[in-house]
Amino acid sequence: MVDLICCGAINWDINLFVDRLPREGEEVEVRMIQRVSGGTAANVSVASARILGPGRVAFIGALGGDEIAERQLAILREEGVETSGILRIPEEESGQAYITINPDGENEIHTYFGANLRLTPQRILDPERLRLVDEAKVAVIMDPPLPSARLLAELCSERGVTVIWDPGVYHRAGVEPLKDTLMNVHYFILNRVEFEGLLGTSDPFEVGGRLSAIKEGMKVIIKRGSEGCALYDDGEVIEVEALPLEELGMKVVNTVGCGDAFIGALAAAKVEGLSDLEALRWGCAAGSYKATRLETRGGPTRRQLTELLRAWDLLRNSPSPQRRPR
Repeated sequence: MVDLICCGAINWDINLFVDRLPREGEEVEVRMIQRVSGGTAANVSVASARILGPGRVAFIGALGGDEIAERQLAILREEGVETSGILRIPEEESGQAYITINPDGENEIHTYFGANLRLTPQRILDPERLRLVDEAKVAVIMDPPLPSARLLAELCSERGVTVIWDPGVYHRAGVEPLKDTLMNVHYFILNRVEFEGLLGTSDPFEVGGRLSAIKEGMKVIIKRGSEGCALYDDGEVIEVEALPLEELGMKVVNTVGCGDAFIGALAAAKVEGLSDLEALRWGCAAGSYKATRLETRGGPTRRQLTELLRAWDLLRNSPSPQRRPR
C-alpha cells in the first residue's frame, strides 16, 4: 500500500559547475557537467522513499515520449518509487532544467517544463491516479499546473489525506489564485524569498497570520536554508536551526535540491505519525545533509538520517528548537 503521494514536476537536470556565476552577457568556463534526474516533486518522492522504504511512495506526474522518460522511470523504480501514476505524453518532450552552480553551492536554474504542463485536472481523475489518492495518508503537492493542484488537494482533503503544498514557481501568481487550493491544505510551504515575493514579508507571525485569515488552522512552514526553518501554528512559531555541518566535519558543495530533501523527510515523518517538531528536525537534517552532496537527489537514507540526528543531539551545543508565542 502507498502511504505517500508526491505530485508535480519531474525534469532531467543538466548541472553546470563553474568557478563563479556569470554576470549578464558574460561567458564563463564550465568545469564539470552532471546529467541527473531532477524536478521538485520527483526529488521529494525519492527523498521520502529513501527514508520510508520501497513501495510506500508514489509519484504522480507527466513525462514525454522520449529517451529521457525511459531513464526517469527506471531511476524512480530503482529508488523504490511507485510509478503507476505517471502520465506519458508521446508528442511532448520531457521536462528539463539547466542549472549553473558555483563552488559555494549557489545556483541559477533555467527550466523547460515540457510534459509537466500536460498533467491536467482531467488526468488527475484517471483511475491510475485516483487509486493512489485513495491509498495515501499524506500527499505532497509541489508545482503541477494550478488547476490540477486545486483538484488534487480537494480530493485528498475529502478522503482525510494530509495535504502538504509547496507551489514553487506558482507563488508568483499572487495570493488570489492560490486561495481555492489553500482551502484544502494542511501545511503550506515556501522558502523565505518566495514568501517575500508572495506577501512582502517572511516574518513567520505576519505570514502565518495573513494566511490563517484565508484558511483557519492551516500550518505554514518557512524554509530558511542554512538558517533552518520556522513553522507557524495558531499564533505560535516553532523555529528549528539547520544542522551545524562544520561542527560535524561536513562541507556544503551544492544546495540544489536541499528544499526537496527537507520536504521529503518532513512528509516521511508525518507518514510515520511524528510530531511537527520532530518532522521539522527530520527536514532540517535531511536538507542540510543534501547540501554536502553534489547530486541533486542527495538526501539521506533512513539509516543515514538516524545517525545524523543522533550526532546532532550528541553535540550538546546545538540549539534547541525555539517556541515563540506572539
